[in-house]
Amino acid sequence: MDLRKLKSLIDLVSDSDISELEISEGEDRVRIVKSPDKLSTSPTPSKIDSFSSDDTASASAHEENKTHEAENQKLILSPMVGTFYRAGSPDSSPFAEVGQIIEEGQTLCVIEAMKLMNEVPTNMTGKILEIFVENGEPVEFEQPLFKIEI
Repeated sequence: MDLRKLKSLIDLVSDSDISELEISEGEDRVRIVKSPDKLSTSPTPSKIDSFSSDDTASASAHEENKTHEAENQKLILSPMVGTFYRAGSPDSSPFAEVGQIIEEGQTLCVIEAMKLMNEVPTNMTGKILEIFVENGEPVEFEQPLFKIEI
């Protein structure tokens, strides 16, 4: 792994809320851990395969979500820092549209982080009411992406 890539990984960890990052590339393996004095107080998600406001433990994010949702509405939050894409490729149709009925496990978007494309599935069935992020925009950890009516 070249030094420029390693430096960009270190910068990514230091500029984000994540406390630890482990990357494997072929036989190379790098683990970067942020020192305790620079760690943020927000907890990390307990699982990364489905993301909704019910899966987070952050009190501030939870209170912010309450202002955006009614009892039958939930927010799908970003599981990581990266770039939001509504489709798998520029010439593909979007995974999800406003007004579309979605099923549990369906991919809603892709978040690119360090040249890796990470699909974001839903853990609920419902109707998409709103998409908060434009295609190609950067997203932060736990940033609202979609509003779903369940």
